Amino acid sequence: MLSSPFGSTAAAIRAWVEGWVVSRGASDPVAQPWGLTVDVGLPHHATRHVLTDADEATVRKLAEAYAAPAVALKIFLPPETVTPWLGPEWVSDGPGWLMTTPLRPSPGAVNPGDAPEGYTLKSWQRGGVTRLLVTAPDGGFAARGQVAPTGRTAVVDQVETAPAHRRKGLGALVMSTLHNAAYEQGASVGILGATTEGRGLYESLHWEVLAPLVGVTYSDAGSGE
Repeated sequence: MLSSPFGSTAAAIRAWVEGWVVSRGASDPVAQPWGLTVDVGLPHHATRHVLTDADEATVRKLAEAYAAPAVALKIFLPPETVTPWLGPEWVSDGPGWLMTTPLRPSPGAVNPGDAPEGYTLKSWQRGGVTRLLVTAPDGGFAARGQVAPTGRTAVVDQVETAPAHRRKGLGALVMSTLHNAAYEQGASVGILGATTEGRGLYESLHWEVLAPLVGVTYSDAGSGE
């Protein structure tokens, strides 16, 4: 892991949360002694509690206090460290990573003509968030992504390529387009939360890991009852 360009991992986490809530249209983060609380407002993801400083005692305490369906904890430790502290009703989404990169303009302008033959790159802005959609030759979904600049920092979010359209450069096209959009809006540092599936793409584009990340969500079904 590299040294944080934010000065500390806690500052990087706060920057990620601030951009994430803009990207998702979630509530303003509420400061807590251990981190931040965000109301997301979805049936499967009502509220998330993001720990900027986690240890076993804190994680156990919060898991007991916030044990309710669709409540999530985001913890910047490896899953194998966190899982023994929690009961089976807390379901992990697997290993993840907080990643960052300097934002610089990509060589040459990225435009819809840069998409592979037959694919169409579309973009639009709403509320300061740039959203991208790549459609397949038949007009169906191929890839997407979005970026939310919040001053110096920009959070890249919801990058996805449909399985049938992978290994065609669509992920790199989406990322470079988002990089340029954020840079043009004045951001100089990118940050994101990566899954195992996405980490390889981001590392190929010179993103680096700041910290491990695991999300756990409370589910009655997870207890086997």
